[in-house]
Amino acid sequence: MANRYTIAVLGSHSALDVCRGAKDLGFKTLVVVQKGRDKTYAKYYKTQSGSPSVGCVDEVIELEKFADIIKPEIQEELLKRNCIFIPHRSFEVYINDYDAIEKKFKVPMFGNRFLLRCEERGVKPNQYDLLDKANIRYPKQFNPPAGGPKDIDRLCIVKVLEKERGFERAFFFAESFEEYKIGVTQGLGLGKFTEAQIKGAIIEEFIVGVQVNFNFFYSPVNNRLELIGTDTRRQTNIEGLTKLPSVYEGELIKKIGVKYEEAGHIAVTVLESLLEDAFAMGEQFVEASKELFKPGVIGPFGLQTMITAGPPKKEIIVFDVSPRMPGSPGIFATPYSGYLYGQNISMGKRVAMEIKEAIEERELEKVLT
Repeated sequence: MANRYTIAVLGSHSALDVCRGAKDLGFKTLVVVQKGRDKTYAKYYKTQSGSPSVGCVDEVIELEKFADIIKPEIQEELLKRNCIFIPHRSFEVYINDYDAIEKKFKVPMFGNRFLLRCEERGVKPNQYDLLDKANIRYPKQFNPPAGGPKDIDRLCIVKVLEKERGFERAFFFAESFEEYKIGVTQGLGLGKFTEAQIKGAIIEEFIVGVQVNFNFFYSPVNNRLELIGTDTRRQTNIEGLTKLPSVYEGELIKKIGVKYEEAGHIAVTVLESLLEDAFAMGEQFVEASKELFKPGVIGPFGLQTMITAGPPKKEIIVFDVSPRMPGSPGIFATPYSGYLYGQNISMGKRVAMEIKEAIEERELEKVLT
């Protein structure tokens, strides 16, 4: 049954994770690539027969630019191959049009395509509305209309889209309105962002703690929430800056600024005493999503958190939400899926498992939108 379907994905972010998992479950795989960014999928991880067979990408469709996937003729090629499409963050970023994703992209999609837009903080309802509905704590905000920069009374991080790369964010810190104004003036002067972009910036309390991403999977077929794995990020240039002697650190930050640009991930484990709280947050998130973004979460989602110190006890605070495939294949190296299944599985494999079970149970409509 599985070999009647092709699992398709955009060639970025977590495409290899998706393809390997799909191949393991007997599906055909297809990656849509952009010209000049094709070799990873068309050469290095292309399926090759032999003993043993290697690779996980069966077919590649090359486009001039990723956004061309919306074109009717490209969609027709995917539909002709009976594709099920797996969305990830790069898909959202490069299409850059949630109306198109929801209404114009006709290829069946695993997961809730209507939930993807909540990742953008400038839309309504957004991830903060979802977290409020779920009664999950997130950092205090200093954005109108609930407040504004003049109300800053603690160390805050200001997140603003970059001028040159609208999908990346620039950052600066402020502990008062005066410091905020200095940061704005410096950023505008260096051309890091525009006046319009600073007006849409997110100003939030800076949480001191340990970053852990909880990567969950909600199965509509089994009505079960699963923790597939946990990870933390490797980010540039903040990691390099924090490794400098303090005498140089401050001066260099003034010259080049602070970036939290993702470069990779590290598998990380958490204390078992934290798991019950993490699962409770996941369950609350799933239920809230059913109310705000029907039919709710389908498949993978991530809660990006900071774990803070007590007293009275450690607390998990969510600072970002990923309502789709995570970007960290290294979560396979954490033990949580193994505790459940008896062997560690990747998120890509868990997605394929759900699709295959839905096909066999004639419940595919439960996992596609």
